[in-house]
Amino acid sequence: VQLQASGGGLVQAGGSLRLSCVGSGRTFSNYGWAWFRRAPGKERDFVAAISWSGGSTYYSESVKGRFTISRDNAKNANYLQMNPLKPEDTAVYYCAASLNAGATTPPGYSHWGQGTLVTVSS
Repeated sequence: VQLQASGGGLVQAGGSLRLSCVGSGRTFSNYGWAWFRRAPGKERDFVAAISWSGGSTYYSESVKGRFTISRDNAKNANYLQMNPLKPEDTAVYYCAASLNAGATTPPGYSHWGQGTLVTVSS
């Protein structure tokens, strides 16, 4: 079972990126998805989560109104649209999956992707 995150890169402040996370080895249609991020020298922080149906979404205060999480169960995938980006969004972004939809701390997630680096220049 694997989660493959992609879509990171270097972007100027005010720009946008779309992260993708695709699961393999099992279906994740009954799992909630989430994104966490770890900035240099900091803990892994919650960013956004979405329920298995997509009917409920959750965001940290720092990204609310700028980021949008979505999912496509047919593709076993979820996405994080990020705009406008700020320099403080610079971090390694990790996708995660859990049977407990809406969990906002890392212990709540059983499956993790490898991370994708997002760098936002000022």
